[in-house]
Amino acid sequence: MTVLLGRGDVEQFREIVTRRFGLHYDDGKLDYLADVLQRRIDAADSPYAAAYLARLTTSPSSGSELRTLAEQLTVGETYFFRNVEHFRVFAQLVLPARIRANADTRRLRILSAGCASGEEPYSIAALVRDAAPELHGWDVQILGLDLNPRVLAKARSARYSAWSLRATDEDARRRYFRPDGAEFVLHPEVQRMVTFEERNLTEPDPVFWQGLACDAIFCRNVLMYFTPDTAKAVVHRLTQALVPSGFLFLGHAETLRGLTHEFQLCHTHDTFYYCRRDASQTRTAADDARPGPEGVLGSLPAVVAGSVSWIDVIQRSSARIASLADDRVRSATDAVLRDAPPAAAHAAAVARIWDLGLVLDAMRQERFSEALALICALPPESHRDPDALLVRAVVLTNNGRIEESEEVCAELLALDDLNAGAHYLRSLCRERAGDLTGAIEHDQTAIYLDAGFAMPHLHLGIMAKRAGDLATAQLEFGHASQLLAREDAVRLLLFGGGFSRETLLQLCHAEQRALGAEP
Repeated sequence: MTVLLGRGDVEQFREIVTRRFGLHYDDGKLDYLADVLQRRIDAADSPYAAAYLARLTTSPSSGSELRTLAEQLTVGETYFFRNVEHFRVFAQLVLPARIRANADTRRLRILSAGCASGEEPYSIAALVRDAAPELHGWDVQILGLDLNPRVLAKARSARYSAWSLRATDEDARRRYFRPDGAEFVLHPEVQRMVTFEERNLTEPDPVFWQGLACDAIFCRNVLMYFTPDTAKAVVHRLTQALVPSGFLFLGHAETLRGLTHEFQLCHTHDTFYYCRRDASQTRTAADDARPGPEGVLGSLPAVVAGSVSWIDVIQRSSARIASLADDRVRSATDAVLRDAPPAAAHAAAVARIWDLGLVLDAMRQERFSEALALICALPPESHRDPDALLVRAVVLTNNGRIEESEEVCAELLALDDLNAGAHYLRSLCRERAGDLTGAIEHDQTAIYLDAGFAMPHLHLGIMAKRAGDLATAQLEFGHASQLLAREDAVRLLLFGGGFSRETLLQLCHAEQRALGAEP
């Protein structure tokens, strides 16, 4: 008998899934969750949704049902040598570095967190095997973790279709696989290098994580499915599992920004990855998370003192990141098609060419030149879209093209003169042009239009202190401090100049103290 589900049943199921697995599903996924819930209620032969949901939360026997849910809710699609740039970094940089670092212990530990059906840890094992002469006599362990028992069973079988080998060249196929009908069986020596374990990354187990002492961790396209709090907790566990100066690889659409300050952002081989700081390099939450020799807080007092403008510091921060990037910028189509199956390539490119999320992802990963290329690749009709114009102005500002940014802001305000973000950007441009009256007016307009907007208050505080109006400066820094604590993360990404929430808060607090007020 099919049970009629109500929205409350589905929302309760979503809460259980989030609590048990840390997975985030917005309202747009409620129909999907309803389908899963319906199937599981039918399979359990339960007459009421409430009875099934109660079983998930209170029954001692719920473990097997949770394992079944994990099979249906987690994504297991992957393939060998996916995002090959990461594997080049691993083979050409990470592996030699960790071999040198571990010459005395002759020990190597690598983790694939969220390993799905095993293609990722087996790809790592194949590359480690290629370095076998240097690792003769070493204690090498490669561990794959996943909470989905079905995909782990497939991983242990080490049998794969041609689709799983679509990014594997012919030479690697011959060396690592044996054809068996329509399938390919992994070489036994590579199989023996990897062990698999069923484990939920969201469950704390300090003894387990600290005992891993990994040299490198791959956790790609996993964090993106978690709630922010769960992602932060998982990153903390991965940090515990990684030795100082060890390496962490995330998916191309993922970043550690806002999750931890324990890592240095690295860029080589046309890709980004992270290196865990050692004790002498560890920064606090109030420090700038950017790479580079000059910390943010070394620049910000100069803004307040008046020797440089706020927009100058934004440009300097962007330039520090740009100096790490390869001069060759990936095109928007490359970004879209990186992982797309050949048959879907053209459709994916057409479907996502308007996706401003691609631009925001590039900004989030501090690839400002790529963000500019993506925004410039939008079709001409984007010049009539307020959202596209606003992002265009932000990207131009971060790339130091101030006059163009102000022109785009003027276009946007002609379409929507109530756009607070455009007024704030115009304020920065007016300050840079020496028009302080215009800068103040645009900041005040932005605040009038959006009382919760933190950055115009911060900018007004800076300009007031420079002008010697200390009472106004104290007031504006106080407003900025209160609003920054709850400012929207996307708006901070757009208007925060690349600085973290914590760094901007520390600036406000320092200025409040200097002006005789307690933060």
